[in-house]
Amino acid sequence: MKRLTEFDDLLDPTFSQAVIDWQRTHGRHTLPWQNTRDAYRVWLSEIMLQQTQVAAVLGYYARFLERFPTVQDLASAPIEDVMAHWSGLGYYTRARNLHACAIRVVNEYGGQFPADPALLADLPGIGRSTAAAITAFSNGTRAAILDGNVKRVFARVFGVEGYPGEKRIEEGLWRRAEALLPAEGIESYTQGLMDLGATLCTRSKPDCGRCPLQARCVAFATNRTDELPVRKPKKTTPEKRAAMLVVIHDDHVLLEQRPASGIWGGLLSLPEVDGHVGIELAQDGGIALAAQVQVQALGQVEEVQALLPLVHVFTHYKLHIHPHKVTLAERGATPDGHVWVAMEAVGDAALPAPVKKLLLDLARPSLF
Repeated sequence: MKRLTEFDDLLDPTFSQAVIDWQRTHGRHTLPWQNTRDAYRVWLSEIMLQQTQVAAVLGYYARFLERFPTVQDLASAPIEDVMAHWSGLGYYTRARNLHACAIRVVNEYGGQFPADPALLADLPGIGRSTAAAITAFSNGTRAAILDGNVKRVFARVFGVEGYPGEKRIEEGLWRRAEALLPAEGIESYTQGLMDLGATLCTRSKPDCGRCPLQARCVAFATNRTDELPVRKPKKTTPEKRAAMLVVIHDDHVLLEQRPASGIWGGLLSLPEVDGHVGIELAQDGGIALAAQVQVQALGQVEEVQALLPLVHVFTHYKLHIHPHKVTLAERGATPDGHVWVAMEAVGDAALPAPVKKLLLDLARPSLF
């Protein structure tokens, strides 16, 4: 008598075959990181695509490879150079982990990414799902992925109740992902799951009419595609405020090096007054007073001009930025951890996206 396993009730080879057949005919085949077994290129694309859409990644991927064509080139590059080429793509921890991972691959594996998904998952910035995708595409390893797109496909097709980010629900999804792995065609299957979630089984307005899994989809049959997967319980988004100083002297702007960890870690940015302060803590005028003191310490002030405020949304809070342009008649001593950068060079500097946009707008000849 055949011994049952914990996966037996989840096995369904027709599911993986339907995904494979669809992908080979209708899936994406021309993305620049496809049709290669180069683990470096596959890894780079997978890291860039974390929480970022394909359209936003394409240009960065090409420029990054032009500057760092091999993992050895990336490992030997200064972290400042890596951050500059990542600037604007967001989630900057990915860039720091990318550099750290490249160094480990060179030092520990001779520049060759390991095929074992467990070893890959031990490297900086590579989780279980990303490790599986990398080794599936570069080595044909039979390993399960479970990114946001796959969670959405599984939740709808199998009618999974509960928020997929909850530990119990996620563990169940992993069991299903493992059970549904095909015996052959892992590359097409893995790409197919990604393609389905990205192009048909989208978060809003899914294209169920063209989906190869429609006939077995619980969400479609019960008219619940707008309810599944269950959304994360809403929390009030905290709001914070930051006073930023755009200190100008002789067509140069003063920038500070942010700490390696935390928001915008490792990037250059504008000097701030008291950092990102909660809105409720910023109503007493303390920031304005601190700004006046900080400005006077930078040199002989010629003019202080309030610029239009802007808003930047992070994953965990919304930041209201209040920039002030400070023109110096005479430059004082440069504070530790700060550098002067020519305004014409800010486009190439490793800056957060909202800061770079603000400075590029200021650098226009008509305004400067």
